[in-house]
Amino acid sequence: MEYQEGKEKFIQAFGTLGSKWGINRTMAQVHALLLISPGPLCADDIMSELSISRGNANMNLRALIDWGLIYKELKAGERKEFFVAEKDMWKVVRQIMLQRKKRELAPIMEVLSELNEQVQGEGEEVEVLKKSVADMHNFGQSADKAIEKVVNSDENWLFNTFLKMLMK
Repeated sequence: MEYQEGKEKFIQAFGTLGSKWGINRTMAQVHALLLISPGPLCADDIMSELSISRGNANMNLRALIDWGLIYKELKAGERKEFFVAEKDMWKVVRQIMLQRKKRELAPIMEVLSELNEQVQGEGEEVEVLKKSVADMHNFGQSADKAIEKVVNSDENWLFNTFLKMLMK
């Protein structure tokens, strides 16, 4: 397989994977392009490479910066902004986990806490609701602790722990 074909396949696969994770497909493709780029790219390069509009490129670049997955890089004598992706996959995975926790787990945990405190009443329906909410809340707290442990650990600890789980 030639380089260009491999590059296109990687970008397409990353886009598909991103959309299955609930991430904008184009955002994932921009991230993939920057991940495999040997140097910084400007928005024009990204637009050309992925055949996307300037608005789409800028919106996804801002989102990737917000997620902490890419950074702006200035070049002396250039007016354009250039972008580079974090290439350390361990840092990328940790950052994605933190963002998903912030955007997905934290809001539902807030609602579950509120329900735990405020749902009142008597009867079987109320008890079933309270039990379901409490069970979900407990699971969410466990997931939160697990995410924190992974995010605050080093790469070798996670890999060794994962291997131990597989060997059992």
